Amino acid sequence: MHIMQEFMVQVTFIYGDQKKTVQGKNGQTLLQIGLDNGVPIEHACGGNGFCTTCLCNVREGMKNLSERNTREENMGIVSDPERLACQAQVQGDCTVELTEY
Repeated sequence: MHIMQEFMVQVTFIYGDQKKTVQGKNGQTLLQIGLDNGVPIEHACGGNGFCTTCLCNVREGMKNLSERNTREENMGIVSDPERLACQAQVQGDCTVELTEY
């Protein structure tokens, strides 16, 4: 049985003219980390990967996010730097810019 090591990651969210750096747990999605820390991330589908309101552009740390999954690809999110915050699991520090908030 493989147990994911639980450690803290640092995520910087850029939205409008604001920049907020917060901490989250390894394996959480960008959406979970943002919402837990008061970052205004739209998520009309409830974080299920069926809309694109949580679309973000990864400025730094793309290698520290889980691989793009089928839900993202089905929504047309197929190339860097775009990711859905509800689907991208954080595995290290990164910086993302929210496209809607």
